[in-house]
This record gives sequence, structure tokens and C-alpha cells, in this order.
Amino acid sequence: MDRRQRKTREAIFDAFSKLLIHNSYSQITVQEIIDEANVGRTTFYAHFPTKDDLLREMCAELFEHVFSHKPEAEPTHDFSMATGDPKTIVTHILYHLREHGRTMIILLTCENGELFQRYFHQYFHELVTLHMFRGNTRKNTIVPDDFLIDHISGSFVNLVRWWLKNQMKQPPEEIAEYFWAVIQPVV
Repeated sequence: MDRRQRKTREAIFDAFSKLLIHNSYSQITVQEIIDEANVGRTTFYAHFPTKDDLLREMCAELFEHVFSHKPEAEPTHDFSMATGDPKTIVTHILYHLREHGRTMIILLTCENGELFQRYFHQYFHELVTLHMFRGNTRKNTIVPDDFLIDHISGSFVNLVRWWLKNQMKQPPEEIAEYFWAVIQPVV
């Protein structure tokens, strides 16, 4: 994707986010998004066939960055030298979520919040599979891996919802400790 296309997508994402602050998802029209983003109808549809596709792509782009397997140094945090231990990875994710807090709250509370939560769960599920279970032995072997991974992923999604609902008062490190304290006994 070239720079011009990326800029257009960002303008559409920003416009959509602004509209979601004041309107419910079902009330927002493609025309309103186009007007807010200052792009043409053809341009919009070249990027997103439907409004649902726009929401899906917005989630995917956000999560691909947040759940990146290779953290980079960022202005608010630097986990680029992290060893890949699960607690550090969770803390890194929480920093990104805090940076995108406003967008996260909008996406969690919009009518299609279930879609957002499903994607969020899916991305974290993959991360848990890669970093918490690959090559590690578990104390708790009664529960099947796939159920346990799903449980841990759901727990993280609920923790993030709670954190966002409480205006993210706690620092990411503290939230990571909460998460670890909850899941460590079941792992």
C-alpha cells in the first residue's frame, strides 16, 4: 500500500472513530463517513466494500499493531529488547491499549462491540498459544489446552473491559500483575 492509500485509510478510520463517539453504529451512513473523511464515494468503496468491512479492517489494523510479535521502541514505552516472557508481552499490549484508549472505548461500546471483542479475543488467543503454551509444561493438566487458552483469552478481554470502564487509572504494569495473579493458578 502506498503512502497516499495509507493516508486515505487513516482519514477514513479517523472519520469513522469521530462519528462513533456521537452516533450509534447503525445510524452512521457511508455518506457521513465520506463527508467527515473528505474522500469520494468511489475512493471509500475502493478501500472498504461495506461499513462492516471498515469496522473489521479498523479492528485488524489496531490489533496487528497492538499484538505485534516484534515490539519496537515507542515514545511511551520500549519493549524492543524484551525476552518474550508472557508478563512483559501482556504489559506491552496494555501500553498500546492505553495509548488507543479512546478508540478502544468507542469500539467496545458501539453496537458492533461484540465483533470487536471477538477479534480482540482471537488475537489474544493466538498470542497465548504462541507464548504461554508453546514449549511450556503446565501444572494443571486436567483441563484441555484449547479450553484453557480460550478461558485465559476471555479473562484478558474482560480485564481490559474493566480497566477501560474504570478510566485506566492503574498503570499497565499493575494490570499485568492482576492478570497474572488471576491466571497463574489455572496454568
